[in-house]
Order: sequence, then C-alpha cells, then structure tokens
Amino acid sequence: MKANRVRRILGVGLPVLGIALAAFLLFGPTRLFQKWFGANSVISNQPVYSFDDPQWWDHAVFYEIFVRSFSDSNGDGIGDFNGITQKLDYLNDGDPDTTTDLGITAIWLMPIFPSPSYHGYDVTDYLTVNPDYGTLDDLKNLIAEAHIRGIHVIIDFVINHTSDENPWFVSAQDSQSEYHDWYIWSQTDPGYKGPWGEDVWHKAANGLYYYGVFTSDMPDLNYTNPAVTAEIQSVAKYWLTEMNVDGFRIDGARHLIEEGKTQANTQQTIQWFQQFLTYYKGIKPTAMSVGEVWDSTYQTIKYTQADSFDMDFDFNLASILIDQVKQAKGNSLASQINSEWKLYQGKGMATFLSNHDMDRVMSQLAGNVAQAKLAAFALLTAPGTPFVYYGEEIGAEGQKPDEKIRTPMQWSASENAGFSTVSPWEPLDASYSTANVATEKEAPDSLLNLYRSLINIRLRNPALVDGSYLPLTANPASVYSAIRQSEDQTILLIANLSDQPAAEVKFSSASMPLQGEYRLIPLFGSALQDSITIAPAGSGGSFTLTAEIPAESSSLFILESVH
Repeated sequence: MKANRVRRILGVGLPVLGIALAAFLLFGPTRLFQKWFGANSVISNQPVYSFDDPQWWDHAVFYEIFVRSFSDSNGDGIGDFNGITQKLDYLNDGDPDTTTDLGITAIWLMPIFPSPSYHGYDVTDYLTVNPDYGTLDDLKNLIAEAHIRGIHVIIDFVINHTSDENPWFVSAQDSQSEYHDWYIWSQTDPGYKGPWGEDVWHKAANGLYYYGVFTSDMPDLNYTNPAVTAEIQSVAKYWLTEMNVDGFRIDGARHLIEEGKTQANTQQTIQWFQQFLTYYKGIKPTAMSVGEVWDSTYQTIKYTQADSFDMDFDFNLASILIDQVKQAKGNSLASQINSEWKLYQGKGMATFLSNHDMDRVMSQLAGNVAQAKLAAFALLTAPGTPFVYYGEEIGAEGQKPDEKIRTPMQWSASENAGFSTVSPWEPLDASYSTANVATEKEAPDSLLNLYRSLINIRLRNPALVDGSYLPLTANPASVYSAIRQSEDQTILLIANLSDQPAAEVKFSSASMPLQGEYRLIPLFGSALQDSITIAPAGSGGSFTLTAEIPAESSSLFILESVH
C-alpha cells in the first residue's frame, strides 16, 4: 500500500515536482497544504502518540469495551474475543495515514474473568477467562493483533472483592481454612451501614457475618492479610508477563481497605496501591493503572499525587462536560476544565463523558446530536487522557438499569444490528436503526466521523495531547474557548454551545501569553476568518472574531504569528 503511494508521487514527473517545489518555497508547508487541499483540511503532522513511549498512556485515546456486547464471532448471541479481533481495523487499522478507522490507541476490556454474573464484576477465578468470551489463546491473539496495530490493551482488575462462589470464599467459611482470613469476618453484626446507606455486613451459612461493601454476592477481600496481597500481586504478574496485557483499570479502588467504620479512601488503601504500583512497574515498567475512585476530585487526586495510580478517572469532569454543554455555558465550561486540570497538577487525569455505570451520553442529552458533537469536541480537545465508551461515537442510547446501557454494539441497521447472526444476549436499543456504524460512516457530518476526525487531529498535534490549557472568557458567555499550547504549537479552541449564531465575539484572558497578529489556520470546523490581532495581557489580552460563529458549531485553529 505504501509502495503504491510512493509510485503515485514519483509518477507525476519532474516538471510538476518543480512547480510543487516553487510553491513550497513561496507559501511554506502549512499554507501550501491549505491552498491545495482546502481551508478546512486537517494539517497532517507526525503522530504524537508512540506505542513504545514508556508513558504511552499520557498520549493515548482509550476505548472501553464490554466484551459481551461488542461483536459475536461464533453465532451464540454473546460477544467474544475473536469478535473484537475481527473489528480491530474499525478501531485502528495500524496505518497512521488513513482516517477511515476510529484511531483509538488503547483498549480497556471490561471484566474478562469467569463470573456467575453477566457483567463479570464478581470473579470466581483470576487466572483464566470467561468461557463465554473464548479461550486464553483467543485473548492472546487479540492482544497480539492489537499490538501490531499500535493498540495497548488493559483489563478490568476487580480485586476489592470476589464472587461468593469463588473457591476462596467457599473454603473461607470454614474457620479452620487457610482462606478464612482472606475475608473480613465478625461474630456478630456490627450494625453500621455502607457509604451510600447499604447493608455491608452479611450473614453466612456458618452463622458468622462477612463484610461486602457492594452486595452480599461480593465479599470483600482482607488486604490486611499479607497472603491476599501476595496472591493478587502474583495474579497481576501473570497477566502482565504470560498474557502480555499493558495494565489495569482498578475497580472500586477507594474501598480496598477499611479503617474501622471508614470505608473509603483510607490511608492504608492509598499506601497499598503505592506498593502495588511499585510492584508491577518492577515487572513491566511500561505497564499502567487507572483507578476508579468515584468521588470528588479532592479525593480522587490523592491517589495520583501519591503515585498510587498512573491515572484516575475524573468523574466530576464527566458531569461538567455534559451539564455545561446542555446549558450552553461556554465560559463556565472552560473555567471548570481548567480548575480540574489544576487540581490534578497536570498529571494523571483520565477524562470521559460516560461509562458502563452511567446513562449513555445521547440519552443524557435527550437525543440532541448537535450537543453530543459539542460534548465530544470538549472531551477530545481537553487536557488529560480521554476514554470513549463503546457506541458513544455513534450516538447509541441507553438508560439504567445497567443492562440497558450495556446493549450490543450497533454495527448496521440489519437484523441484530450486525452484532450477531442470532438474537443477542440482550435486546438491542431501538436507536440501532439510525445510530449505527454502517450508516454513519457514509455521512460526512455524522457523529462517528466527528470522532474519527477529532481523534486523528488530537493524536497528530502536540498542543492537544500535552500542551498547557488557558481558558478564555468570551462574550457572549455561550461560546466555549481556550488556548492549548506546546513548545512548538499553539491551538485555539472555539465552540458555540448556543442554538443561535454568534457574531462579533470578544475573547480575553488576563494571562494571555500571546500578542500581535496571528493567522488562523483551520484544523477542524469552519474557517471563520483569516487572522486575529491579540492585545497584550496588560491591555486585557483580548481579540475579536468579526465572523459569525454558526450555532452549535466547533472549530480548531493553529495560530501562526504573522511576524
């Protein structure tokens, strides 16, 4: 494929190449690209993301997959590893020059271990896989094929608790068993409730009470017992070395170790994960972890600041992104993104719009596709490492109960949505007839193609991946704006969140690092106008766009100094 591309270039002949060289010298590479390929064309820089980067997760875009619901390869109505392997080219075809794939660079597989539950968050065996999903060899092949395409793979690591059907717990009910102290027991019911008012002490068949912060089906492991820590470390080593996974998403992380009646974010929990990080980095330095600490940002950041995790999910930001877009509060959106990034101190912020425990984005936005595009724009241009929940990129809908937000992936409008040749394990969401990959890939202005474009642009522009973030104040306040800046690149973000166009919009920042005249070189969206003149910070750091910004639209511009 690449050889053919080289032959096509060389086949144009020397006269044409001479003209091209003259144009290059006259206009420069950036302006030449725009002149030949249009003002709205993406400037194709070298990818910022590298598979071999020792801290690859800082430059990645993740995609969360519920294996049961992604793609069924064997016609049993249940998604499986081979189904994901067959769809890898949809996610990333391994060729950075193509834009027909989604372009993600990492996959998070939701629980893959054997479990009595459909969701897998209660594990019976940590050293094999759910037979519904295939075999260990199938998973090895999936990981190998993903790696060939430059995709890292992390797995959901459910270690706060096990299933009550796990052989460890079954044995632990015998007080003489070596596994008895792997769980938390009491002779009587201590009587106190959990963090959200739930029962946490459950009566076992042996007459004792055991602790389980989530449900009676999920007894908590006792991490004050060194044997439990040693076993879980051994399990982690197996997955990193024998199965070649690239890291872990840690489920329910804040509940790992209780201190009396304190059941979340204890110092012992933070310290345990510090030691765990040191352990797995010693085995595989490029392995990573991202913690599920579903709490305020002030609690979440304790883990990244203590080097307990490489990243934490920013649940507060997920709400901010959706709520501010719904309310068309552009200035507030920029300010709150900046506040979150400052709290994280520029390190370890995992960003997302929704996940498997939340109503889907399109349902939160009441089916408003324009707002879904704006939310995606905010996510994929913000600082941090973005995570996309499968189906989010096509606007799949779904509201709780949980099964309804984990329905089969919508590949086409055909029977069973292209997910399977038989009826799937869970009925399809009704949105599949219009919100599906086959339909949207053919529509240039679809939500899917917006995700494709923005992921591709993000991963080719260092200012968007790891640049600074400066929120701007716009008038009107419904316009979201910010400047992302790296050592060699400055990008202006603009999105009109209102359903009305905006003209003569003034932008300002007392911390504005730029002044003078700048060309606006379009990366994404409407061209708007050719240049802006920025006043010095001491004079308000302001500039004005005289061009009308279309309603519910978004744009990215490289700022190029005229002087």
